[in-house]
Amino acid sequence: MAADTLKSTSGASGASGLRRLLLDNGALTALIVLVIAMSALSGDFLTTDNLLNVGVQAAVTAILAFGVTFVIVSAGIDLSVGSVAALSATVLAWSATSEGIPVPIAVVLAVATGIACGLVNGFLISYGKLPPFIATLAMLSVARGLSLVISQGSPIAFPDSVSHLGDTLGGWLPVPVLVMVVMGLITAFVLGRTYIGRSMYAIGGNEEAARLSGLRVKKQKLAIYAFSGLFAAAAGIVLASRLSSAQPQAAQGYELDAIAAVVIGGASLAGGTGKASGTLIGALILAVLRNGLNLLSVSAFWQQVVIGVVIALAVLLDTVRRKAGATPVTTGGGGNKGKQAVTYLLAAVVAAATVGATSLLHTGSSSAAQQKVGLSLSTLNNPFFVQIRAGAQEEAKKLGVDLTVTDAQNDASQQANQLQNFTSEGLGSIIVNPVDSDAAGPAVQAANQAGIPVVGVDRGVNNAETAALVASDNVEGGKLGAKALAEKLGGQGTIVILQGQAGTSASRERGAGFAAGLKAYPGIKVVAKQPADFDRTKGLDVMTNLLQAHPDIDGVFAENDEMALGAIKALGSKAGKSVQVVGFDGTPDGLKAVETGTLYASVAQQPKQLGKIAVDNAVRAAEGKNVSTTVKVPVKVVTKENVAGFGG
Repeated sequence: MAADTLKSTSGASGASGLRRLLLDNGALTALIVLVIAMSALSGDFLTTDNLLNVGVQAAVTAILAFGVTFVIVSAGIDLSVGSVAALSATVLAWSATSEGIPVPIAVVLAVATGIACGLVNGFLISYGKLPPFIATLAMLSVARGLSLVISQGSPIAFPDSVSHLGDTLGGWLPVPVLVMVVMGLITAFVLGRTYIGRSMYAIGGNEEAARLSGLRVKKQKLAIYAFSGLFAAAAGIVLASRLSSAQPQAAQGYELDAIAAVVIGGASLAGGTGKASGTLIGALILAVLRNGLNLLSVSAFWQQVVIGVVIALAVLLDTVRRKAGATPVTTGGGGNKGKQAVTYLLAAVVAAATVGATSLLHTGSSSAAQQKVGLSLSTLNNPFFVQIRAGAQEEAKKLGVDLTVTDAQNDASQQANQLQNFTSEGLGSIIVNPVDSDAAGPAVQAANQAGIPVVGVDRGVNNAETAALVASDNVEGGKLGAKALAEKLGGQGTIVILQGQAGTSASRERGAGFAAGLKAYPGIKVVAKQPADFDRTKGLDVMTNLLQAHPDIDGVFAENDEMALGAIKALGSKAGKSVQVVGFDGTPDGLKAVETGTLYASVAQQPKQLGKIAVDNAVRAAEGKNVSTTVKVPVKVVTKENVAGFGG
């Protein structure tokens, strides 16, 4: 029907033909428009390094999305791919390092893990009759939990031989991009040239009709979800290679990006349509958006808004295209492929013309590079890091420096992308507050090679050179917190510990310091430890649950003030009276609680001072001046007795 409709319009005006071309290739049109817009707005966008960055940053999402394409074409959904990717990478790193298994066998185990997760999804859906949403949602939780169990919540170093997947060939061609292209070609081949690919379209178009025509739908679904798990494992290995470590919390939320890439690329959630090239274009659109918005210093919060709007517009375009009778996005015959080839050639010509035109607009645009500083924070959902930003912005304004602040949202991969973007911009210097010290290493090494000085703030960077580290001592702070709580309890009592987000260096260091400090007080017994992810709401919920099992505790140590404030809410009238609570960070709300007496103490780090000193050192390093390798900002236990004189 779509072909007949297109033929009937062959005599229409050129404008109508152009409209049809745009509708049939909406994702490609959107990508071209985005490239033109970003090129016009930022002179750093069309540099070779940055375009390679875009490819690298799209790679993991694209590989995940290729696997999800199989599922969506067959009218299914897979919410577990991000967690399966993290689990597969963790299995590889754990088996190759902790267990001493040869790397090739470890890689096979990682791939087998992904396939096994996919087979479980397929079995639950096909034979257990669970809706795909529920089955894969369950696997999302199971895979993430297993990743944390295997790793004990800490990153595991990745084998060097596999880490080369995150490197470049010939010093310029990123291996992740090559892997993405190979996986895309495999996807296109499976969809267009194999029996199972045709089965996917048949099942997505009408499952009952496919069954009546002789397709073994249940077995086909097993294979389809196994493909999705296989691609998720490949994505996890590539992601961990980029970070040189397997992060148990890696790829959180990536399943949504993968689904978005498939939908933006023209596939329908109703099934029956979709192709590999469209999925690749969808992943590139998301990468271009994030990269360009980072270059333009747009807040990470607004980036989420923009991407949400893009997804909604993509679905709206799909609806308009179908109403207009445009060609469905499937693997068509030779005629369609010929038209697609012409379309892609036309797109390449337009892109080349854009490169030439916009390069003239931005000649000499980087003349003030030495006056620009980038600051990548692990998160801005925590008041402590908001204060670091505030202190950094105050100092930047005072020094007349253009400061760009980005929010990694506790995602080591996203932070690596941001650091790559800073490097491609040619900034004078970079300040990084790592999500994880090991994972930040490769991106900081790239900045080192580009001659850009890097300053660490609050947390150090491993396996890379930093001009300075401006930090409080988290381990020492943990020891001080243990001493303050133990002395308040008279050296006797039972306590619980609220831990931060599993896998973060701040949680590990503060917990280790507290445990070391507590050894001097054998009368203090820790009866429970539970993570609350540095979040006040989770602190409230976890503390409420712990009180059911341990109603008579005497004290609480929380690894940040937000969790401590949640614990205080759960304790109610007990807080500051029968139960003493110690927090960490010295945030404004935490200090108010100390003043009122509900929070006994907070190990204050003076975050605004950290931000100010970091910017000052970054500017000095950019100017070639000497800076101290380590700048320690003292931590201080703030109680009701000294809170009035504490300036933060």
